[in-house]
Amino acid sequence: MSDASDVTKAAVVTPIRVAIAVCLIAPFVAMLWVGSYAKTDPVFIGIPFFYWYQMLWVLLSTALTMTAYQLWQRDQRTRKAEAATSTDGGAQQ
Repeated sequence: MSDASDVTKAAVVTPIRVAIAVCLIAPFVAMLWVGSYAKTDPVFIGIPFFYWYQMLWVLLSTALTMTAYQLWQRDQRTRKAEAATSTDGGAQQ
């Protein structure tokens, strides 16, 4: 019961999807690896490293999530365009 439409709908690992996964996983890894930032030095404008590092990741996480969203939108547009051309191309032959 497998036909060409089932194959095109299957999840495919592409470089864009790998980049999306890295963008979404990086903040979790950075925050769960507490030993990397559990210190007070260097101090930035009087704020210990432990605090400003976490606040920096709030901004970085926002940027990475926005990037992942943009990449996902581009990937979806590409898949729809490929599906449309493969459907049209099959009708012409």
